[in-house]
Amino acid sequence: MSNSENWNMCQIACWAVAALIGLLILLGTTDAVGFIAALMAGAAMAVFGGLVLTRLFCTAGSQSQNGAAGGDTEQKPVETKVKDSVTTAGETAKEAAKKTVEQVKDTGAEVAKTMETTADKASNAAQTAVEKADKVVDDAAKPTSTAGPDHAGDSVAESTDDGARPEGLDGPRDGKADDLKQIKGVGPKLEQLLNEMGFYHFDQIAGWSADEVAWVNENLKGFKGRVTRDNWIEQATTLAAGGETDFSKRVEDGNIY
Repeated sequence: MSNSENWNMCQIACWAVAALIGLLILLGTTDAVGFIAALMAGAAMAVFGGLVLTRLFCTAGSQSQNGAAGGDTEQKPVETKVKDSVTTAGETAKEAAKKTVEQVKDTGAEVAKTMETTADKASNAAQTAVEKADKVVDDAAKPTSTAGPDHAGDSVAESTDDGARPEGLDGPRDGKADDLKQIKGVGPKLEQLLNEMGFYHFDQIAGWSADEVAWVNENLKGFKGRVTRDNWIEQATTLAAGGETDFSKRVEDGNIY
């Protein structure tokens, strides 16, 4: 058999081994990274392996024959070279697959975090729209006011007989109010309204009784029922004790407002 024929057979064998390695990578990583990523990794390693193997064995085979003709007896056996190269290619494929899996996981985590933040912002925007709609409805249902100028800017609805009004403060303790926006369901406008009613701190809200919750639910102009609907008491209790909620963390990070 001629040297050319031997070289061609060597190429075929090398590319067959490389294709097998690529197939193993495809089958072994599909569940972890998905078919497309696994296919790309397998194809890349097949091409890489084919080039490496043909360069090592086919070229080396020709050199071995030339060396034998010149009396060189120190060439490494071809079988040993094949085993060493296949082992090296396999380890390289394993590392490439591992890196691909890690990259996909990191990308997935970032996408999930971005989607969660976007969902919170969308929820907050929807909440603001509902608040505005509630205010429009309340204003339309309210009779024309005949109150004097002193009441023209009053943002708190007239007190109802439902429940008992919680005790408020004339101002925040030590001149510093809590960030009530860390309570999910309390936006900037609602925080301002609560402050006008004398509520500045988490522990005030956490301490409301059932009757006081009922009163606040009925007397939040444009936000009726919000205390119960958004579970303010439980959130305020956690925040008053120095704890955090998932929502409060995102507010502190500036991802909500």
